[in-house]
Amino acid sequence: MGVKRVAALDFGTNSTRLLVADVADDGTLVTLDRRMRITRLGQRVDADRRLHPDAIERTVDAVREYRVAIDGLGVELVRGTATSAARDAANRDELFDAVEAVLGTRPELISGAEEGRLSFAGATVGVADAVGPGPCLVVDIGGGSTEFVYGAVGDGAGGPEAVVSTDMGCVRVTEQFLASDPPAPDELAAAISVVRVHLDDVARAIPQIGDVRTVIGVAGTISTVAAVEQGLAVHDRDRIHHFSLTREAVEDVFRTLATERAADRRHNPGLDPARVDVIVGGTLILATIMRWLELDRMLVSESDILDGIALDLARR
Repeated sequence: MGVKRVAALDFGTNSTRLLVADVADDGTLVTLDRRMRITRLGQRVDADRRLHPDAIERTVDAVREYRVAIDGLGVELVRGTATSAARDAANRDELFDAVEAVLGTRPELISGAEEGRLSFAGATVGVADAVGPGPCLVVDIGGGSTEFVYGAVGDGAGGPEAVVSTDMGCVRVTEQFLASDPPAPDELAAAISVVRVHLDDVARAIPQIGDVRTVIGVAGTISTVAAVEQGLAVHDRDRIHHFSLTREAVEDVFRTLATERAADRRHNPGLDPARVDVIVGGTLILATIMRWLELDRMLVSESDILDGIALDLARR
């Protein structure tokens, strides 16, 4: 059986992440290194439609660190994808040029649909074994966008059948609506109203959403809420991956975080200090989605777009 050593990089709106893995011909993925740095690439992109120089520099700093890890592990293939912030920025080539100079590989600008497809591929690894085959919905709450991907899992499943990418994410919602510390009730209400409008669009685009048996949540906001709910002082991937996150727990975490000042919020175990200023926006999106779906619980996956990129790259 052949094995390829690959590196996947995700240039997201809020974070820049790396996965180095060995991927076998049968799709088995063994993680060798996984890293994340909050780089806030989407800083003011929603308002300015440009990447801020400081945000580019933070991202390139992370890539310099990742290049050392990639070289040290003898990686054969490298792929980096850029998502919402880069899609919205007129000067994205400034970032791509700087990253290519350090990494030797130019990031790919991917569409929301491709982002959703890759997230679905990563998030559904092993899900059929955990919950059984059938239709599922993957929800990927990012910094600038949230993807909804409908498809089946299990033997013979053909992958995603419908993908919708919406312009709502923890950074975007925070910058657009949540100016006060803590957010004022009218700011929260306005943000929830806009999220609901997006969700109505999702329902029209994915009418099968009512058939969903399993909802899988991925990315930083959802993992953070799961960590806060469990009071994890230190990140524990094993305790977060496939954790059953209830709507009651989400509502409780949302109420707590949304009513605390940032200086107090940062003391919640499980909350990365670098997410303190955007976690209310992300949790607001999550809580609104669960209300809208009338969802009792969500399966949290620590496997996400990075794993999807790695699997896709190994098949090339």
